[in-house]
Amino acid sequence: MESPFSSPAEAALQREAGAAGLLTPLADLDRVYELERVVGFVRDLGCQRVALQFPDRLLGDAGVVAARLEESTKSKMFILGDTAYGSCCVDVLGAEQAGAQALVHFGPACLSPPARPLPTAFVLGQRTVVLELCARAFEAQNPDPTAPVVLLSEPACAHALEALATLLRPRYLDLLVSSPALPLPVGSLNPEPEFLECFGRRFPLAPGRCLEEYGAFYVGGPEASPDPDLDPDLSRLLLGWAPGRPFFSCCPGTGQTQDEAARAGRLRARRRYLIERARDARVVGLLVGTLGVARHREALAHLRNLTQVAGKRSYVLALGRPTPPKLANFPEVDVFVLLACPLGALAPWPSGSFFRPVLAPCELEAACNPAWPPPGLAPYLTHYADLLPGSPFHVPLPPPESELWDTPDVSLITGELRPPPSWKPSNDSGCSALTVRPQLELVESSPAASFLSSRSWQGLQPHLGQTPVKEAVSGRRGIAIAYEDEGSS
Repeated sequence: MESPFSSPAEAALQREAGAAGLLTPLADLDRVYELERVVGFVRDLGCQRVALQFPDRLLGDAGVVAARLEESTKSKMFILGDTAYGSCCVDVLGAEQAGAQALVHFGPACLSPPARPLPTAFVLGQRTVVLELCARAFEAQNPDPTAPVVLLSEPACAHALEALATLLRPRYLDLLVSSPALPLPVGSLNPEPEFLECFGRRFPLAPGRCLEEYGAFYVGGPEASPDPDLDPDLSRLLLGWAPGRPFFSCCPGTGQTQDEAARAGRLRARRRYLIERARDARVVGLLVGTLGVARHREALAHLRNLTQVAGKRSYVLALGRPTPPKLANFPEVDVFVLLACPLGALAPWPSGSFFRPVLAPCELEAACNPAWPPPGLAPYLTHYADLLPGSPFHVPLPPPESELWDTPDVSLITGELRPPPSWKPSNDSGCSALTVRPQLELVESSPAASFLSSRSWQGLQPHLGQTPVKEAVSGRRGIAIAYEDEGSS
């Protein structure tokens, strides 16, 4: 199974060499990739060098699309096909290396703000939506015409939501249509300041209304999937949607619907389990999952301070795309926290493949911040920027003298009483990671060293001072299959 962060090892052995063939018929390229709009975007900016970012599954069309755009715009096109992390994020670093003045992103996108300003156009795709079947499915699941409902969709189906709403509005009085939160052109003002923006979408809420009042009808998803928990975009909606409100998904091609209440319950239960694992952890590995999304450095500093305040040790790991073999090299780490965009943080991990659980930043915040609201009252935030100061969801750490730090806490996994944090916020600049040895020596306390000392095998024994000194002698000569001192057979 492939994910935005890892691919199976056998895929490299099964891949055929040679140029990838076209995935889209030539007659449909202009419509699928919206080449007319892209040409207008490049001409309006007057760019001479433009980066075209494709996900791996669309690279077969990249050459033809780039050639057509070069012919129409007379600008140089650069294809970005291998992003360092998730393909849903804008690869600002890759565009800068090519000296590009603008970027066109094709395929699903998380729509996270980039770390550096760069004119960007998004082509989300246009998946076929059978409006009549989807309208019938909506009516079957929403018999009450006065119930408030929001129309949602995967990015590739967003082009059909207004047409679907046109079929439904004569009967349904309180129907809300969401739209992708595409970035506004550089220098333009927001014409709709009253729109609510969350989940990578904009919601035109009326004054006095809130999104928690609405049920949801989601158009998108695969027609048949062996595992229903593989779509990070739908998982983000289910985790953040108001519990108790109806949420249905509909296949755009067949009109088949599914009640997502059970799946939402499984996702929330899984996240609560991960929070408990984070509370029990002593060593936390902070995985850098993005370098192109805004405020990622500030978020990394926030998570490091959070683990220190909670009495945990943290290590920052920049490993590129995290895979099970990479993370297995750090057995002393109890949990990993992936600092990535909202879709990357919820990327589908193969069940049981990782040696330690991989968490999202919101789960670490809930585990280490005693002022965080309890489950059921706290919102599930999929973007790490919502945890930082300046966000309406930011919860500051309590002062050092607060009783919240000394509140008894029992692990729901081990059943043991957790000790209070051994380190609290203070202005003391002294070192807090020192251990007193019986010989009155001060040494730095290292969880990695403690873990190594507890292992039965600790590597080759050096035996310092116990090995006799000998003169160097000439070794064997030759190659492994035929040394000179071996007889020929």
